Amino acid sequence: MATISQILAAWIVAAEVPAAQQGKATLRVLDTLGLVAAALDTPQAEAVREFACDQGGGSQAGLVGGTRLPAGLAALVHGTLAHAFDFDDTFADSVVHPGSVVVPTALAAGEAHAATGAAVLDAVAVGYEVAARLGAVAGRGFHGRGFHASGIIGPLAAAAVASRLMGLTADQTAQALGLAGSMSGGLLAFVEDGSWSKWLHLGWAAQGGITAAGLAGRGFRGPVSVLESDHGLYAAHLGSTEGVEAICDDLGGVWQGDQALPKTYPCAHVIQPFLDTAIEARSEENLAADTIAQVICTLAPWAVPIVAEPRSLKLEPSGPLDAIASLPFMVAAALVEGRVDLDTLAPESLVRPDILALAARVEHEADATLGQGFDGRLEITTGRRLRYEVRAHVAVPAQLREKFRRNAGRNFAPGAVAAIESAVDGLAEDGFAPLWQACTTSRGTENP
Repeated sequence: MATISQILAAWIVAAEVPAAQQGKATLRVLDTLGLVAAALDTPQAEAVREFACDQGGGSQAGLVGGTRLPAGLAALVHGTLAHAFDFDDTFADSVVHPGSVVVPTALAAGEAHAATGAAVLDAVAVGYEVAARLGAVAGRGFHGRGFHASGIIGPLAAAAVASRLMGLTADQTAQALGLAGSMSGGLLAFVEDGSWSKWLHLGWAAQGGITAAGLAGRGFRGPVSVLESDHGLYAAHLGSTEGVEAICDDLGGVWQGDQALPKTYPCAHVIQPFLDTAIEARSEENLAADTIAQVICTLAPWAVPIVAEPRSLKLEPSGPLDAIASLPFMVAAALVEGRVDLDTLAPESLVRPDILALAARVEHEADATLGQGFDGRLEITTGRRLRYEVRAHVAVPAQLREKFRRNAGRNFAPGAVAAIESAVDGLAEDGFAPLWQACTTSRGTENP
């Protein structure tokens, strides 16, 4: 009897990807490259890029901003940078970030193995599907036990992408998934001090998936029962294999990868709908921050330790990672500025007295009836009490394109931004050459 990995592997190598999925993959590539471009000059980018370049080796895959590296190292760099602002897409049920693993893996493995642009987009769609299904089985279970879910699921999703682009057989792909399971990891320890391991988990997962596929393609064998085994991924990290059989339900019939939610703000996804609501309320009611006496955010209990507690840390973020996961800081910034973007994470923004003063008046309440979604309630008290139902919004393609342009424009001149967007739109027909030419020339900034 075939194992879950073997069934999944057979689908990975043979899946026929609908045209609609390829279109979605194009936007996912664009979104991810914009995030990489925005992070190019950050300290974490300098560190991981310098490390990767020091390793030496071949020049199989291009990097945004220049330089070529072995495929695994290119994926390491791009995956780390894509997650550096927590601005990447998310599966609501598992809180897995698929784009920052799947896209860097697809670009690096695809170029290294001379895949067509269309094949790369198909692999992106397959990678999202694998990440969605593997994550859904766990729900929020990984986070509940102190693991960063993207670091657990990411290597297997990356192995699926790389195996497909390397042309592995179904048996080799099952071996690759088995090997990738032993590369799964990632602790939530970064929440204690705002350190950078969170971002590394995504790059490490992308590199791990490429490594697993490369080894499996050379005959290195992995455990094909890695998903359902008593010693496998779920048993080890969750203490249970309950529900794992659902991973392969209606493969290719229902595309669970469609459930990935792109972000419109650089912060934890549970905060996003509160910001939409706060910005709308500020505009409609002409709210001035100094007239706001109190703000109460009602959210699901599972989200409280992620974005609302410990309260002292959330009220005065010591760095960008703290701010990204601070509901009071982000809501205050939205009400003060009428926007939240990457400038909100700048050092000078994190110490602004007006934002910090309002953040101290932003409180939270937990409501168990809100379940596992991102919905909630927002109450703003001025001379009167304003109450709003908070609902998760889904960004439309036009918003994602504008997001890309803003992000890429932080480190590329307008002409280069337009060239990158055009090259991604033409990836299926024109391949990699126009993309890397656009990503490595006309480097500059439209910001003074």
